[in-house]
Amino acid sequence: MNKKTFILALAALFSIGLASAQTPIQVKKSTTKHGPENGSLIIIGGGGSTPEIWNKFIELAGGKDKAKIVVITAASGDSAAFRTSSVEFLKKNTGIADVTLLHTNDLQEANSEKFIAPLKKATGVYFEGGRQWRIADSFLNTLTHQAFFEVLDRGGVIIGTSAGASIQGSFLWRGDTKGPQILVGDHTQGLGFLKNSVIDQHLLKRNRQFDLVDFIKQSPELIGLGLDEATSVLVQKDTLEVIGKSYVAIYDYNTIVGKNATHVVDGKEVYTQSSGPFFFLSQGQKYDLKNRVIIPTQRKRPEEPKAEQVKTGETKTEQVKTDSGKEETVKKKKKSSK
Repeated sequence: MNKKTFILALAALFSIGLASAQTPIQVKKSTTKHGPENGSLIIIGGGGSTPEIWNKFIELAGGKDKAKIVVITAASGDSAAFRTSSVEFLKKNTGIADVTLLHTNDLQEANSEKFIAPLKKATGVYFEGGRQWRIADSFLNTLTHQAFFEVLDRGGVIIGTSAGASIQGSFLWRGDTKGPQILVGDHTQGLGFLKNSVIDQHLLKRNRQFDLVDFIKQSPELIGLGLDEATSVLVQKDTLEVIGKSYVAIYDYNTIVGKNATHVVDGKEVYTQSSGPFFFLSQGQKYDLKNRVIIPTQRKRPEEPKAEQVKTGETKTEQVKTDSGKEETVKKKKKSSK
């Protein structure tokens, strides 16, 4: 049996929920429909992050001084085994000192007790971006895969961006080795931290917002998530909360076939409802994954700038971003108001 056939066989066993001598993964009965029983997931749509996302990760991992983080670089390919940039990146963005790199592309190594030793004391795991099928090839149905779940069982947090987001679903979207343009490809099994789900990333930046519609229409048991860049969802049990700059699209079968509420009710717009095949959530909004409804939240409106009378010839200072992304203070001459 070649390596590819072996991986596909293991994936098939896991997908139907069997726990046998062929796999160390223990499939446990859960009270949650989609989210983890314990611990937290942070799923980022790629394209960077925000301080709010990192602050939440630091908090859930136990704080800067107590957190023990393992960085998984399989998605980036073999060269990642010799680079420390991912570790330095995480340290810089979180201030956490105890960060360990864990890399392999070998199922036998991933299935060894020696390899998973750092995960046994980890409070958090970070999956970097790249190609999600590489993560599947490296870890599916191994002791390492089981150790990821045990981090959650201990109340830890798993965070991932781009490929590290999609791999957290149970169905692996854009998992073909030939490229991400193939939606359902030669790798279809994710690590399954978010049960009964399919996850897309770089959503609006790459105009992918309609790609999941037909798939969810044919798979009503799955919930679909589409995350734009620098935007994440925090999942604890069956509650999802958006943290980040842009939007997250929710793909639910009933919304797609028109069984849910519509966008206009009694001649008025209802901002939390959609007449289309998906709807968007933004910063601070929450969603009940089990019952598939938006959780009402009080959202503050941004304060509008006050109109002020200014005299001709006055100057003001203003923070602007240069092409390089750096902020600089510049002086601008104010125009007279009439």
